[in-house]
Formats: sequence, C-alpha cells, structure tokens
Amino acid sequence: MNILKRSLHLKINLLALLISTTLSFSATAANTYTVDPKHTFPGFEINHLGFSIQRGRFNQTSGKITLNPELSAGNIDITIETASIDTGFAELEKHLRGKDFLDAKRYPKITFLANRLRFDKDQLIAADGLLTLHGIAKLVHLNVDHFYCGMNLITLKNTCGANITTTLKRSDFGIDKYTPKLADEVNIDIPIEATKD
Repeated sequence: MNILKRSLHLKINLLALLISTTLSFSATAANTYTVDPKHTFPGFEINHLGFSIQRGRFNQTSGKITLNPELSAGNIDITIETASIDTGFAELEKHLRGKDFLDAKRYPKITFLANRLRFDKDQLIAADGLLTLHGIAKLVHLNVDHFYCGMNLITLKNTCGANITTTLKRSDFGIDKYTPKLADEVNIDIPIEATKD
C-alpha cells in the first residue's frame, strides 16, 4: 500500500513538474508575427514650400516581427516597396519615384531591421534599428503607441497592432532636392498589424 501511495505521489509530482515547465516555457517563448499588408501603410507628411502639409503613404509592406515581452526582447524585419508610394496624384508619384527623390529603380526596397525593442511591462513602446533608404543605412528610433494584441474577431487569428511614429531628415539619406524650401524633416506615421504565425 505504501509503495502504491509513493508511486502515485511520484507521478503527481512529475506531472506537476511537467506542467510548470511547460507553462514556464510558454510564458517566456517568443512569438512570431507576419505583417498584414492590408492593414499596414507607412505614411509620411512634409511641409510643402511653406504653403501646406502634404501627405502620402506606401502601399506594399511585408515583414516579420518577433516579440518576447517576458524578456523585453524581440526583432523587427520590415520591407517597403519603394515604387508603391501613393500621394493620390500620379504625376507627383512619378517624380518621387525618379532620381530627384527615391530613385525607385535603383533602390527598389526600403528596409528596417531592429533587435533593440523596449517594453513597459508587456507593452511595446519603442524600437531602435537600422533604416536603409535610398541606399543609405542610418540608426533610427521609433516610438510605439496604441500597442495591442488579441484575437481578431474577423479573421479569428491572434493579431498584434500598433501605431509607430518618428521624424527623419531626408538629407541624411541623400534626398535633398529643393531643400530648404521643401522641408528637410519628414514626419512618419505607420499603422501596423501583424498576424501570429
């Protein structure tokens, strides 16, 4: 009888250890997400000759995001198709794709790679990484707000979303046509969603 009790007690302890190990692993395991191109549109705004604030966006974005809030860690790997710039005005878009500005034929992709993510508890609040634009790579700090993860009630998939902001100087990336009349500073605002793999 004692042997039976001890055997049962041992099995219960082993089961408890297995469960606790599994929970511990899942709590600290990183989750990978694929960027949803239908809900991710990097946008920009720039002062146009002092007259107005002009806005546009890029329509094709892809990438992967890895998040591990328990360890305050993760990675971001984003690619934007340069030629997908959209201002609502075809003639302007043609000019912006050309050599005076983005030179999309020579530099077809804009990329952002980051492995320094900052969290406030389980909330992603910032990321520091390397932005490559117009063939020039620079360290860039991104501010993250409205970060939220949960079940998407339409797709029934686990999804994370956020709003990302930063300010760049286009001259830092060799795009200085018409400065200073056309502002050097460009404000970036990116709504992003990504689906758990």
